[in-house]
Amino acid sequence: MTRTGIQILTMCFILLVSAWAPLPAQPTLQEQIFSARDKVLPALVHVEPVINIYTQGEKQHAVVTGSGVIFSPEGYVITNHHVASNAEKVWCTLYNKQRITAEVVGSDQSTDIAVLKLNLSELSDPGIPFAELGNSDSLEVGQIVLALGSPLGLSRSVSMGVVSSIDRYFPDQGNMISPFNLWIQTDAAINPGNSGGPLINLRGEVMGINARAVFFAENLGFAIPINLVKEVAEEIIQGRSVRRTWIGVEFQQIKDLKEYLKQPDLQGVLIAHVDQKSPAAKAGLRPGDVLQKIGDQPVHADFEEDLPTVRKIIAGLAPGQTIPFTIWRDGKQKTLKVHTVLEPFGDEPEFVAEAWGMVIKNLNWHIYNIQSLSDFKGVYITSVKPGGPAERSNLRSGDVLRTINGKMIVNSTDFQAIYAALQKTPEKPVYLEMIRNGHPYFAVLKRFPRL
Repeated sequence: MTRTGIQILTMCFILLVSAWAPLPAQPTLQEQIFSARDKVLPALVHVEPVINIYTQGEKQHAVVTGSGVIFSPEGYVITNHHVASNAEKVWCTLYNKQRITAEVVGSDQSTDIAVLKLNLSELSDPGIPFAELGNSDSLEVGQIVLALGSPLGLSRSVSMGVVSSIDRYFPDQGNMISPFNLWIQTDAAINPGNSGGPLINLRGEVMGINARAVFFAENLGFAIPINLVKEVAEEIIQGRSVRRTWIGVEFQQIKDLKEYLKQPDLQGVLIAHVDQKSPAAKAGLRPGDVLQKIGDQPVHADFEEDLPTVRKIIAGLAPGQTIPFTIWRDGKQKTLKVHTVLEPFGDEPEFVAEAWGMVIKNLNWHIYNIQSLSDFKGVYITSVKPGGPAERSNLRSGDVLRTINGKMIVNSTDFQAIYAALQKTPEKPVYLEMIRNGHPYFAVLKRFPRL
């Protein structure tokens, strides 16, 4: 037999043996669960923020609990804004039961995301485990996921379920606002204290951050997609405050309007509300207009779950620019020029004006609208101390303070500077201009020198 023939026979023998060789055993579901759990559980953190709460014009402290996940060797931790906001101090218990402090690097109310940084100098060994952040766009309905957290105390927990929806939409309700979020819905059990914990796939990759649960329902939980979390966390870590462009409009899906008009091909998103004195109002946008293009970018929202995408496009525009907005009105297209501005409402901690017996904070969108304000200047009185100077001068929680002794108050920073200066002359009365129930109201704050 020739050499070539021998080589052919040898190759055929190898292929025949390979064909009969047993395939490597695939891991069982139980083994996959254990593997994923063991990858992420060491990076799970029990979070105990000491938060400031304000009642009757005074600051008090309360301890809340939540969860978080370490996602970098530098000790950065992701948790929820509603867990860590207003924290004066944060305690974190690690997987090995060591309890150390952490700093709040920053947080974003609009996406319910916060970033902490562990004080690794408090550890004898600064090396810490951290979890891998995955790609939430790869999630599929029906995919098995695990929810990790430390509910109701320090004990770590793992619950299993499937992804029920990858694009659940929630309208804003009370303090729970999420204009830019589509939520991952899962039936993995999420209990009190799980907020801020990771939702992971069977490869041990973090796919979401647990944030909401519907109690008295059958395991109905919601997580923030990790791709959105990464985007916001990166801004926070780089030292940038999460500020977005704002034009002052609210949107609504267009599906019902298309059916009413019998125009199934109509594209765009319905403008439901335009804030007074906003850039949109100044440009001539009206409720009932259909916004079709922002600059050269078409926008469309047939359903509610399409709305966050439109909002993110506007939020991502450069402030201080004049942008053409193409609208459909009365059957015709029209282009209006909108001058973009930074969102005027910053989410900052409340401030206690102890000598005046009241607590103030910056304005937000809800206050701006309910009080029919003409602009975005002023501070909001959140509470008044019984028997204090503010109450004796007939100030009330809910008032919007606009000027002090004729000086305009733009925000909390302005208020604090003027308040500090006035402490040098505590015997002199202070003249205040406010908005109460949408109307001007004036008061003289009568103070008394401290004994």
